[in-house]
Formats: sequence, C-alpha cells, structure tokens
Amino acid sequence: MTERFTLARMGVPGNEVPVVRSGSRVLDARGVADDFDRAFFEGCGINRVREVLGNLPEFAGDGQRVGPPIARPGKIVCIGLNYRDHAEETGAVAPPEPVVFMKDPSTMVGPFDDVFIPRGSTKTDWEVELGVVIGKVARYLASPDEALAHVAGYAVSHDLSEREFQLERGGQWDKGKSCETFNPFGPDLVPAEYVDDPQQLGLRLWVNGELRQNGSTSNMLFSVAHIVWHLSQYMVLNPGDVINTGTPAGVALGIPGRPYLRAGDTVELEIDGLGRATQRMVQA
Repeated sequence: MTERFTLARMGVPGNEVPVVRSGSRVLDARGVADDFDRAFFEGCGINRVREVLGNLPEFAGDGQRVGPPIARPGKIVCIGLNYRDHAEETGAVAPPEPVVFMKDPSTMVGPFDDVFIPRGSTKTDWEVELGVVIGKVARYLASPDEALAHVAGYAVSHDLSEREFQLERGGQWDKGKSCETFNPFGPDLVPAEYVDDPQQLGLRLWVNGELRQNGSTSNMLFSVAHIVWHLSQYMVLNPGDVINTGTPAGVALGIPGRPYLRAGDTVELEIDGLGRATQRMVQA
C-alpha cells in the first residue's frame, strides 16, 4: 500500500514549488506537476503522484516559506451560516438551504503569511473553516451521493471577514470577504482518501493564545456532500476550485464586547488530521 502523503507548495509568493510530504520527507513534485493547479487535478494528478511517490527526489529547499497548497483557484465559493450555533450567535435564522457567496481568489495566501487589516477596518473577524478542493468537474450532480467522488482533498481554511464592510455598508457580502490576504489556506492539501469522514472533524481557533472556536463538522447544517451537490445545480465546479464550508460559533461578531482583530494579534487554527496554521495581523 502506498505511504500516506499530502500536497504542499514552498517558496516565495507567486513562485512556489509543488512538493509532497510523506512521513518526515519533503519531496520535489516538479517531475510530475508544474503546479497543483486546475490542469493537475483535471489530469488525475493525485493518482499520478501516488504512482511515482517512491521515485520522487528530496526537495532541496525544505525550510522555505510554506505557500497555499494549491495554485490560485478559478473561484472560491463560500457557504454562510452553515453551523446552527454560529447562526444563533449572530442572531440569524438557520437557513433552509445553503447561503452562497463568492470570495476573490486572489485572497488566498499561505498558512503562515501575515494578514492585512484593511484600511479603515474596525471589525475584522476570524473564521476557521473546512476547505474543500474540487478534483473533477461537478455539473448538475443527480444527488449528494455522487458529490464526494468529485472532491480532491481537504485543507484548513481561514475565511476572514470585515463585518462592517459585509453587513453595514450595503450590497453583497463579498466586499467584506474579499479584502487582501483574507483567505490563508493550508498548510497541506490532504487527499480525500485519507479523510474517513469529512463530517467528523474537530475545528479549533485561538486568538493570542485564547481558544475562541472549538467545533465539529458534525454540526454543519449542510454536509460537504450536500454543498457540492447543491452548488453543482447553479454553477460548474471545476478542478482546483475551492469551497469554504462555513464556521462554528465563537467569532468576534457573536462575543460580548466583540473583540475584533487588531494589528499585532496572532491567530492559530487547526482541523483534525489537516494540520495547523498561524497568522499575524498587520495593518494594511
């Protein structure tokens, strides 16, 4: 049986190298992939990595910056109010079907990169989320039973929000979600085959060492399978696209006093089996 592996990318922003982590080894994947992008997933790239895993060379640049584990996606689709406790803490009614909005794909940054507090922002908020990467085209799926076969893998996603821009300034949610650096992603993409049940994963987030979110994907209103099926009725999900599946309770918006993020704060987040990430807040 092939040894378990995950996908990552290392190097300076815009020039990351695709690598494979297998046990304690970091392997150079450039022999099998130019990047972990749409073409890679469309061409069954994870299967190709599995086939050549034993022949990949060690990556000479281990220790470099860790970038997002996939190249910039074609789109980032987000699901709002997908945990009942989060809906309750924000004073919202649990939605009868998924709340869908889009996030600028250029917001994706590495899991340890700085996050910029937008100019004029006083309400930048945190949200740990299960990120889903699409592995093959999903179009008008017949039922949720077909959906998980279209998932390439899972990653830790930080879907930051500016609540004033999102909720108080009118228009769509997107402008409170698409600020620069507002989607740290990774550290790794864990292939779907290594996640036994995406609805049984613990999610946690700390701000300056204080636990703020501690939830489980078992409390999602709409499962990953349901979300992928649902979205496929309204848009084509392409290989390499990302879905942010919602956040549990514990965001600043729902805490008395609303302790929003400020420059100098540090956020740490993790999901069972998918890794841990840390970001420092800096002023844009």
